[in-house]
Amino acid sequence: MKMLAMALVLLVALEHVYFLYLEMFLWTKPKGLKTFGNTAERAEASKVLAANQGLYNGFLAAGLLWGLIYPNAVAGVHVQMFFLACVIVAGIYGGLTVKMRIMYLQAGPALLGLLALLLA
Repeated sequence: MKMLAMALVLLVALEHVYFLYLEMFLWTKPKGLKTFGNTAERAEASKVLAANQGLYNGFLAAGLLWGLIYPNAVAGVHVQMFFLACVIVAGIYGGLTVKMRIMYLQAGPALLGLLALLLA
């Protein structure tokens, strides 16, 4: 169970690195426009906000990775739980305010990771 928990935490961290990349660097590019259903005009007008959002996703990824490599394993698990909880809250909020799909893509894997950590 411990290996599954670590794999899920790593998956969530990598997912958030990808979100950072999409929001900070691809927001106004064809891939970003398609992913977020934006027009070029809307994307250009909101690119600073998207970059800020991407940066926050990077902080979530950094916290999860930090928890995975933390020298004290018990404290590392607590760090992972905190950041997974943050991801779950962000995913639920995004699902309720933007698109339900966000809840499944963001909060879903984080919830599975948190449950695996609790059971490990």
